[in-house]
Amino acid sequence: MSLKCGIVGLPNVGKSTLFNCISSSKAQSANFPFCTIEPNIGSCNVPDERLGVLENLVHPRRVVPATVEIVDIAGLVKGASRGEGLGNQFLANIRETDAILHVLRCFDDDNITHVDGSVDPVRDKDVVDLELQIKDLETVNNRLEKVRKQAKVGGDKTAMKAVEMLERYKAVLEQGRNAREVIPENPDEERLAKEFCLLTCKPVLYVCNVDENSAAGGNAYTAAVAEAIKNEDAGMMIIAARIESEIAELETYDERQMFLGEIGLERSGVERLIQAAYDLLGLQTYFTVGEPEVRAWTIRKGDKAPRAAGVIHTDFEKGFIRAEVIKYNDFIALGSESACRAAGKLGSEGKEYVVQDGDIMHFLFNV
Repeated sequence: MSLKCGIVGLPNVGKSTLFNCISSSKAQSANFPFCTIEPNIGSCNVPDERLGVLENLVHPRRVVPATVEIVDIAGLVKGASRGEGLGNQFLANIRETDAILHVLRCFDDDNITHVDGSVDPVRDKDVVDLELQIKDLETVNNRLEKVRKQAKVGGDKTAMKAVEMLERYKAVLEQGRNAREVIPENPDEERLAKEFCLLTCKPVLYVCNVDENSAAGGNAYTAAVAEAIKNEDAGMMIIAARIESEIAELETYDERQMFLGEIGLERSGVERLIQAAYDLLGLQTYFTVGEPEVRAWTIRKGDKAPRAAGVIHTDFEKGFIRAEVIKYNDFIALGSESACRAAGKLGSEGKEYVVQDGDIMHFLFNV
């Protein structure tokens, strides 16, 4: 399952520095606007302590974690919806992502230029939001013109439903609000919403980039962001990108933990961000466990057993018979699949079984 989170924001807010911390790729990072032009793409592992526990029990030949793709996208400026700066390219790149990590500058530093001359993360957030909303409104109006004709001439019921939804989107966007505030009411509306591909429908996590002294508790800038987004369906986290880059350079786990302790953190911001991105996409993990391999597989929350099987191979989904399921806690308590089977802790589940986070699964299929 290939899923992407796009890192966006104004120029010089720390996007590429953050990207370098969470990706094996090394994006250029410099103090001038549009340092990033082509999007940088990197794949990062999703931190999951359960993999280490399973590895110690099973001693597999290899361990494969879940991953999420992170895309570092060029900085956006006012007028991007009209093609200013790298606007058209920015908007095209963000359209291809599944979720948005919106980086906001929440630190003072006279040595780092701000495109608007002063630090104001709420203003910066509004700039990006407005440009995305303008582009979405343009998309909605263009689509409305087409589907209204279809609904009027042919009496197409799908077109009529599309008109209704688009009108709802238009009303929200014209008020300077994001399209994600329009909640699909049924599966048909969910399908239509995906077809519209609106930028402000994408789930968003606001990432407040702070100085070292604010890494643990935030500052006045982060408090202002929290107040500004309190009525949004969005997440927020605090991270010190510059400090994270220093942590990433440390060679051992103990060194990193000592550094984190000195600044009042238990886990690195990068770990928290990757997990937050995973959660933002509505994802969860199930495991396959054996001596050859312990692997974390990524599925969406609410997926049923056949869909989960299809992540391994499409044939598994097509020929699905049943799934053998062991709960993670039972496996850890008893130590092996054979012990779980003997204790009656291995369940046989059919096509309607909704997979739970942490399930250990084995699929039976016939093609």
